[in-house]
Amino acid sequence: MGKYCTLLILFLLSVGKTDAQTAKPNVIVIVVDDAGYADFGCYGGKEIPTPNIDLLAKNGTLFTNAYVTASVCAPSRAGLLTGLYQQRFGFEHNTSAKPAPGYTMKDMGMDVKIPTIGNQMKANGYKTIAIGKWHQGDEEPYFPLNRGFDEFYGFVGGHRNFFGYDKTPAREFTLFDNRKAVPESEVTYLTDMFTAKATNFIQQNKAHPFFMYLAYNAVHVPMNAKKELVQRFSHLPEGRRAYAAMMTSLDDGIGKLMQTLKEQHLEQHTLICFINDNGAATGNYADNGPLRGLKGSKWEGGIRVAFVMNWPGKVPAGLTYDNMVSSLDILPTAVTAAGGKYTPNFKADGKNLIPFINGGNQKPPHDILFWRRGVAAAVRQGDWKLIRVADNPILLFNLKTDISETTNLASKNPQKVKALLHELQQWEKKMDQPHWFSDYGDTNQIMKHKMEVVGREMEKKYP
Repeated sequence: MGKYCTLLILFLLSVGKTDAQTAKPNVIVIVVDDAGYADFGCYGGKEIPTPNIDLLAKNGTLFTNAYVTASVCAPSRAGLLTGLYQQRFGFEHNTSAKPAPGYTMKDMGMDVKIPTIGNQMKANGYKTIAIGKWHQGDEEPYFPLNRGFDEFYGFVGGHRNFFGYDKTPAREFTLFDNRKAVPESEVTYLTDMFTAKATNFIQQNKAHPFFMYLAYNAVHVPMNAKKELVQRFSHLPEGRRAYAAMMTSLDDGIGKLMQTLKEQHLEQHTLICFINDNGAATGNYADNGPLRGLKGSKWEGGIRVAFVMNWPGKVPAGLTYDNMVSSLDILPTAVTAAGGKYTPNFKADGKNLIPFINGGNQKPPHDILFWRRGVAAAVRQGDWKLIRVADNPILLFNLKTDISETTNLASKNPQKVKALLHELQQWEKKMDQPHWFSDYGDTNQIMKHKMEVVGREMEKKYP
């Protein structure tokens, strides 16, 4: 009889474990780097097949008015990782060698007093891992293992080669496995390595809830692609071939990730957020389609991004959601799904998107969003968007009728200009000043926001 009692107890414990797992979904945030808005099939792309990303969208919700908080990598990621406008803690520019007065090079990173999404998910009982590009500070206090992540597999800088270096690289380019440097002789192709780490982590942690921040550095420069994939796109213009091959490796990786979730019976039990960190870059041949401008600007092509959310049974399948949303929403959505516990005294700038896309809340998640990086700032409220850059003329567009921002309506709508400038100024009063400045200075931003600067070739002059 004792034997059967023991078996019964073990069975009940296993059922309890399954119920606990069911109560807390796994959460995976996939961030891709510098991709073009129109280069995904689900956003209308025709040249480069992205079947796995498209399937993620088909079985989930696709957002057409999704924004990041900056048009360059590091501050955009700081906003996503904290759920706060990064200007609140002075992270306004990419990390640089130009600290602001009162700060030093040791302050160059995401403020250690600000909790990350890793901290928030750990507070809800999650195992956490950061994979891929970090770009939140090179110094030890900013290392992912000190910022809420149990594991880290990636590099701390803003870019690195996808293949191995011939010599030992500087710390910012080093591939870390937690705190151990991975020998460059073992680096095969970074996109594939990040995917392998992600799938292994899923297999090893399937029995309890996990949070994964999977930040691919594809398709950021350098344009390192696998030769056999480049040959597949020989029909494309030369500049697009490596980009298309890199996108293919990225999409293949996401396919392997989804297959692993399915094999581990976690597909129905995982919330996935897929987002691009900013718009197409000047140097990677990505395509923003109808959106004007590129990475680094306040044009739609700099800040409006591909964003897909997938969670079977919880997130509507096949839905296209047109209201304005933000990368700021990822953290509160994830935390609410995980149990809703925030670290003490934390209040997110984003919103939990689930009630909005499920129809429980008919209002838009955001009436207004803001951007600022040095001399360039912008605000969108409803269909209206204003761009303010140093001494340039104020720019005003109605995005409902002019998504490509071709016609400046500022002179015809002075009251709208006044109202939006007031909103922007009130928001700025709540923000901190930058803790460091851009290595590029102000001139590029001033030039790239002139109405006559149109197209990649002209914007290349002002990266």
